[in-house]
Amino acid sequence: FPSQARAGIISTVEVLKVMEAFVNEPNYTVWSDLSCNLGILSTLLSHTDFHEEIQVFVRDVFSPIGERLGWDPKPGEGHLDALLRGLVLGKLGKAGHKATLEEARRRFKDHVEGKHVLSADLRSPVYVTVLKHGDSSTLDTMLKLHKQADMQEEKNRIERVLGAISQPELIQKVLTFALSEEVRPQDTVSVIGGVAGGSKQGRKAAWKFVRDNWEELYNRYQGGFLISRLIKV
Repeated sequence: FPSQARAGIISTVEVLKVMEAFVNEPNYTVWSDLSCNLGILSTLLSHTDFHEEIQVFVRDVFSPIGERLGWDPKPGEGHLDALLRGLVLGKLGKAGHKATLEEARRRFKDHVEGKHVLSADLRSPVYVTVLKHGDSSTLDTMLKLHKQADMQEEKNRIERVLGAISQPELIQKVLTFALSEEVRPQDTVSVIGGVAGGSKQGRKAAWKFVRDNWEELYNRYQGGFLISRLIKV
């Protein structure tokens, strides 16, 4: 359906109306597909005057399922419910849903202070939310968590979400971090890709950064798959 809209066969308005009909859908795969397509729309609309309207739409569509799922696991729920919770809370947080943002900040603070460590499935949505609406101290805290992380999995999780930060000077800081010794060469592309996917400003900054550092990046990856992935993102 969304591919037909992109091809100009049907209008985007029709697609959004169909999306609204899925508010009571419990299936993770359906929500994952909706999320992906709304992400594409949001990217396109970030170049227009409708960017804030699409954030309102995301909040409206995702808040009923977010309220139903809540933040904590229910007895007897399956693996897909945990995945769905992470997906929905991340989408709501990024879109600036007030209650989700407040709860994410509260849980992030407890996590950083060691009072209550976040479960693995909630870390990415919480990190994305606090970064998207955060400042330099939020970024510094995330970089500290990255440095302190014992597991490579946690380092990679943080690397993928750093691009959610919004301020231009902090975007530059993340891009510089991508090429630093703190990040394994094979993971640099994930950091730059996260910036490119994070915002309109991030896309422009990441593209300029790749051009400015092309020689180093090309020498790093030669003709391998990572260079083609970098260009794709």
